[in-house]
Amino acid sequence: MSADGYGSIHRRIIEIRPSKGIFMLDLQAVWQYRELLYFLVWRELKVRYKQAALGAGWAIIQPIFAVFIFTIVFGHFAKIPSDGIPYPLFALTAFLPWTYFSEALRRGTGGLVGDSELLRKIYFPRLIIPIAMVITPIVDLFVSLLVLAVLFGWYNLLPTWNAVYLPGFVLMAAILAFSAVLWLGPINVRFRDIQHILPFTIQVWMYASPIIYPLSMVPEKWQFYYSLNPMVGVIEGFRWSLLGTTAPNFEAIGISMGCVLLLLLCGLLYFKRMERFFADLI
Repeated sequence: MSADGYGSIHRRIIEIRPSKGIFMLDLQAVWQYRELLYFLVWRELKVRYKQAALGAGWAIIQPIFAVFIFTIVFGHFAKIPSDGIPYPLFALTAFLPWTYFSEALRRGTGGLVGDSELLRKIYFPRLIIPIAMVITPIVDLFVSLLVLAVLFGWYNLLPTWNAVYLPGFVLMAAILAFSAVLWLGPINVRFRDIQHILPFTIQVWMYASPIIYPLSMVPEKWQFYYSLNPMVGVIEGFRWSLLGTTAPNFEAIGISMGCVLLLLLCGLLYFKRMERFFADLI
């Protein structure tokens, strides 16, 4: 609002319209609202541990109990092999990336519905919400690595030099989760059945990934097709990076990640198409 020399008042009106065109993703707006992204991530961390006596300690306690149960049930009673690696270490190096992925998928799918009041009241790039939901669990992942460091010390082992590739496999898990969330989040806005189907899907996906058993248990003739599951490459990549196990099938990883990137691109287009209806549907 401004006034000229004659005392009349001029109002500046800013009109916000949805972008037109199938490839108008407006990713630059996400960067312009990066401060909002920071506060959304910070809010998620605070809410997660609000009024929790142990706070971020739960990021350490959960993998400890999970690996303890896996070791007793699958390592001791079921006698599942671990390719010569101590079973707790074998299970934890797979459980950590899986926990990050499943938590990012769960949070991201419900993020739009959870922030419905924010969506209805103000304008901001809606893409920020799934990005924040996928970033937040990375903090828990890095905290949980303390448990892994203790286990390495307990067994008097050291990570291999391949550990420099570890961030790449974390990025793979993040891209996979984000790609899926771009589809599941908008679908969840319209059909809330997704929040009931997702836990079952995550559980089935976990047993379809080599977390409690090694890839060597899969018949050799099926290993290539089995490795097309993107989380197989992530989990085996974690083990290879930290434990020096057999290198994952990079050819299969390349094919699966190519499919994930295609899913990501199509997901971005689908998300941008649907975001104009979020406020009405929620």
